[in-house]
Amino acid sequence: MKKITTVIAMMFLICLIATGCSEASQVSYNISKEANNFNVTRKLTVLNARTDTILLELTGTFALQNNSDNELEVIIETAENKYQKDYVYLNDYTMYVVEDVSGASVDKYHYEINFLPEFGLKATHSE
Repeated sequence: MKKITTVIAMMFLICLIATGCSEASQVSYNISKEANNFNVTRKLTVLNARTDTILLELTGTFALQNNSDNELEVIIETAENKYQKDYVYLNDYTMYVVEDVSGASVDKYHYEINFLPEFGLKATHSE
């Protein structure tokens, strides 16, 4: 029992130091942990920021990690206890967005993110 109490106290101390223990910080940590444990359905969209072209879309349960080679490592759960690892090279002209698709069933707020490059600003020339 003393060992469990010590572990809980250490976790609380780490939380205070690392995040200030705000509710939002704790929720953010918990969501990220659940997502990277393949418990949250997410959507990954990779875009070319220069051309507004969608390069990749992935929906499913996956974990993400940036590595030192300027790549996004995507570990995808393809079936129970089966995984595959893909890489997305990131440069000055690519960006990515990850959406939480499944969310909580009691969420009272709803949001939607749409990338519609065809409605972006277009340069016109008149004489």
